[in-house]
Amino acid sequence: MPKSSRNILERLATEKVEPKDESELDSEPAALTEIYRGNDPIVDIVTVHGLNGDAFRTFTSQSSGRCWLDDPEMLPKDLPNCRILTFSYPATVAMLLGRTSSDRVLQHAQTLVAELVADRELENATQRPIIFVCHSLGGIIVKRALVYSASRTGQKIEHLHSIFTSTYGILFLATPHDGSGKAKLGSFVRKIVDSCVPKKVVDTSPQLIEAMEKGSEVLQEITDNFTPLMKRFCLYFFWEQHKTDLKTTYDYVVDQASAAPILDNTDRAGLPYDHRDICRFASRTAPGYRIVIAALRRYALHSPSIIAQRWVDEEAMMQSLRMTEARELQYSWRPVYDGKMA
Repeated sequence: MPKSSRNILERLATEKVEPKDESELDSEPAALTEIYRGNDPIVDIVTVHGLNGDAFRTFTSQSSGRCWLDDPEMLPKDLPNCRILTFSYPATVAMLLGRTSSDRVLQHAQTLVAELVADRELENATQRPIIFVCHSLGGIIVKRALVYSASRTGQKIEHLHSIFTSTYGILFLATPHDGSGKAKLGSFVRKIVDSCVPKKVVDTSPQLIEAMEKGSEVLQEITDNFTPLMKRFCLYFFWEQHKTDLKTTYDYVVDQASAAPILDNTDRAGLPYDHRDICRFASRTAPGYRIVIAALRRYALHSPSIIAQRWVDEEAMMQSLRMTEARELQYSWRPVYDGKMA
């Protein structure tokens, strides 16, 4: 786990301070930050960190100190005609405690959609293609955000639908997609906790185990709702090839089957890192960097024409929906006499 993402729970072990209550853990506001803008960008690349992560340091190599997202010699050099944004949300282990359930994930997903809509409206870039790069549970937030955006088709909220319309591709770095059952997803959450939280904190938090059980159901529901939408996007699944230090043992936090389901028309690849380092590249020659960059460049090249046509289709669909709503409203207000419509 990166030094930079040391949160309140980690400081229990390193600084011996008393834990703060949950309201303080959740005090960090969600934010979308632009970290690079090319000339006349053709695509927005949006990164989302995972549990106990950080919008910047999650993607920064500990060995070189370089963040491949905004280092002038890395992603901006390889894809100069893009705009890169990173989304920050409260992601401490408190997400898995007490009040954590589908509503907490939904809150972060709704904020991500709202932030993106506002940013792109102010930038006059509502129809610009979007590519998401997600680490671990950040992928769950993105999946929930796209499910939410896809459902926002009402006349007064159809602006929220724009994120679903504009999303072209998603890169999932060690995200748990296995929806085969509660046990496997619960096991994933347990490993995440083991890798992030001092053991004494877990031992003194009995509600954590209960939250894990609920959490697995949350992941299952999100996966089930996202599956019908998957054919809409270009997807690239990456799995960790090195085991993570879980304090008492070494293990894969997300195994290959969960991180990279075998599906038609999707890409998949293993990267020689553990769960924490799979989203960090120390240099342009780092293993796996060229695979990720090639995917981003390919998506950036193909997405403008596809998304432009999708917007034409979506606007026609919305217009048809508004006409249907108007007819139904008119019909519902026609007076009835003797059991027959007037």
